[in-house]
Amino acid sequence: MPYVNIKVTREGGPNGTGPTAEQKAELIRGTTDLLSRALGKAPATTFVVINEVSLEDWGIGGLPVIEYRKNQSN
Repeated sequence: MPYVNIKVTREGGPNGTGPTAEQKAELIRGTTDLLSRALGKAPATTFVVINEVSLEDWGIGGLPVIEYRKNQSN
């Protein structure tokens, strides 16, 4: 019974609100399909949970993601 937790930043969707419902459905389908093909796991018992995280709650390399991205673009 696989459990997959996908965390994404809350951006990129309409008005920067995060992934659309269609994008989330695609992630769920794709993840379930991958586990079925690669490991033979039954789709009926595969759980996929998507959590959206605010940009201010996400950090990379010791920096908030917004600051990290600014440094990468320089």
